[in-house]
Amino acid sequence: MHSSNLYLLTNLCRLELKYTRVSKVPPNLGKLKNLKVVMTSFDVGHGRELGIQRLGELNLDGSLSIAELQNIENSRDALEADLKNKALLVKLTLRWERNENSIDSKKEEDVIENLQPSKNLKELLIIGYGGKQFPNWLLENSLWNMSLELHECESCQCLPPLGVLPFLKALKIRKLDGIVRIDADFHGNNSSSFKSLETLEFSDMSEWEKWECQAVAGAFQHLRQFCIRNCPKLKGDLPKQLFPLEKLQIKNCKELEASAPKALDLELRECGKLQLDWATMKSLTMEASLVETVGSDTLEYLSVSGDCVSLWPFTLDLFPRLSTLILCRFDNLGMISQYLIHNHLVRLEIISCHKLESLPLNMHVLLPSLKSLSIEYCPRLESFPDGGLPSNLESLTIAGCSLKGALGDCSSFPDEGLLPPSLTSLSIHNCPNLEKLDYKGLYQLLSLKTLALWDCPNLQGLPEEGLPKSISRFEINNCPLLKQHCEKEGGEDWEKIAHIETLEIN
Repeated sequence: MHSSNLYLLTNLCRLELKYTRVSKVPPNLGKLKNLKVVMTSFDVGHGRELGIQRLGELNLDGSLSIAELQNIENSRDALEADLKNKALLVKLTLRWERNENSIDSKKEEDVIENLQPSKNLKELLIIGYGGKQFPNWLLENSLWNMSLELHECESCQCLPPLGVLPFLKALKIRKLDGIVRIDADFHGNNSSSFKSLETLEFSDMSEWEKWECQAVAGAFQHLRQFCIRNCPKLKGDLPKQLFPLEKLQIKNCKELEASAPKALDLELRECGKLQLDWATMKSLTMEASLVETVGSDTLEYLSVSGDCVSLWPFTLDLFPRLSTLILCRFDNLGMISQYLIHNHLVRLEIISCHKLESLPLNMHVLLPSLKSLSIEYCPRLESFPDGGLPSNLESLTIAGCSLKGALGDCSSFPDEGLLPPSLTSLSIHNCPNLEKLDYKGLYQLLSLKTLALWDCPNLQGLPEEGLPKSISRFEINNCPLLKQHCEKEGGEDWEKIAHIETLEIN
């Protein structure tokens, strides 16, 4: 049957036009009073047959993205789409495509005013809108459990008082380049503004300089996730929280110097000088951001990349509950100090710290819970500390190290008694000086299940005695000499590894 005759199917109850960019709606569908139409997108064309008016006769269900709204010639055409009475439409995207022509802001304001959706809408996304003001219905609807996103609305110079919406759950504002200041009007001058908001995001706000958020106390009572990304000119205050956020993310806001809101989980990248409330934190990921470190009795996860003057030397004793510590790319890190037994640290990674010369002293005693240790690209680190590694260590990764001193006397690794017998996984990456594996050092690893050797070009072969029988996974990657020895056809070491359950030889 041709699409133009669909209206003849008098018993048709549901029509789905999904994942196709519909621009021409089959005619006379409005005659089917029980028909529900599901269409993911509709592109507005020129002329009545391709215009937005064609949506008026449809009983739309679910979600719809209306694109090419700049093609609407008369704002009355938008009114004929009758979105206000589409009670089954729960998600709506309104999209304008920008071209080189100047924006007729007044026309776009009239169009969007006539695209008022029903009060049943749950999610609204406005993209590329060129009006200077947002529609009045945005504040009148008081939509239940609503999510609102505003993207690339470049003519907008101030935000509407969205704080008055009592049921707004999520608000995401992106690339509104006309916004320089967000003042108290955004909150609705209301002490209980944004009283249902749980998620708030600002991103790619290139001209935004100031947020006057201190004038309205008691806002964001239920905020859980707060994100500010790529706002390079933002300075000054951020909202204060009575209760800690679940997640706080601040990225690429280099001018920002403020007290950060309380949060359980923080992610900071390329920020200015921030003052943190350490009393509530459980997780902190920080990259190239200046933060004063005072220690925390609650922090369990800490990942820090890039130099931060206040952290050196790094003192483990300041974080007695820490279970994961990752230190990466610190040119000034010379040592990690520790004087007390730390019963919670399970994972320690030290990566590209070019001045690091030693691991924590007496770590075999002071870090009894350590299970995983990675030491990568620390060229000055010449030896393990006296006493060796913690006796409960299960996973060890060594990468880009010269394997000097106690790390294996340059060419052979591991020395007998160097590694704890508790190891189940051993990975050696990018060690050009390594020429052979020491069987006595490996033989003592009675629990070893995984052995991975990557980028060791001078590693010539396996020990004459073979590998420990406990190994069930063996990886070779970019070790050409060793690979030749371990080939199934003609490799002199093949018989030593043929029994291993999982082999990855590349």
